[in-house]
Amino acid sequence: MSNTSCIKTLIIDDHPMVADGIQSILESYDDIKVVGTCNSARDAIDQLNTLDPDVILMDLNMPDMGGLTATEVILEQRPGTRILVLSMHDSPEYISSALNHGAMGYVLKDVPTDEIKKAIDVVMSGERYLCTGARGSLEPKGDNAREALTGREQTILLQLAQGKSNKEVAITLDISVRTVETHRKNIKRKLGISSTAGLTRYALEHGVLQGTGAQF
Repeated sequence: MSNTSCIKTLIIDDHPMVADGIQSILESYDDIKVVGTCNSARDAIDQLNTLDPDVILMDLNMPDMGGLTATEVILEQRPGTRILVLSMHDSPEYISSALNHGAMGYVLKDVPTDEIKKAIDVVMSGERYLCTGARGSLEPKGDNAREALTGREQTILLQLAQGKSNKEVAITLDISVRTVETHRKNIKRKLGISSTAGLTRYALEHGVLQGTGAQF
């Protein structure tokens, strides 16, 4: 956190009216300072060191760079930043994916205004925060329920199953090797698989490689 008593907060949302509305809400609190609102994740990343935020409120669906990718990039550059996803999506896939990418909280856009403030306070204390709707979506649906892979994880699973190295996957998808390693770890955890051979076998058995022309 910054040296002052204010929590420096950055808002990233490609809808200006939404960003302005959130800013108005937050500026009503004496201990929060909105250091910027960005309509583009790339723009926010370019200004990251200048703005020096403690907390980032991150939308997920943005045209130039999605919130999940932006979260990865920001945490690679500034690991201490608290990222709080503010989204309209309440599906378990969105929520678990955001948390797996390093977000410390997930709040739906229709929550009462004071809950956004509460979420900021909680993540600044080092704890994870899920609004009531998000917690409900993540409740287990049965003993055998397996956590679903995100779209990006499915893409990386396909690349790995084709025999590509972490570096080759990183080049293909234009992401860092560290990001690939993080995804690989999450894929293995979700699927309960410990080896690359196991990932390839899973991909074959579940049709992930169908139509790719991959040879083994």
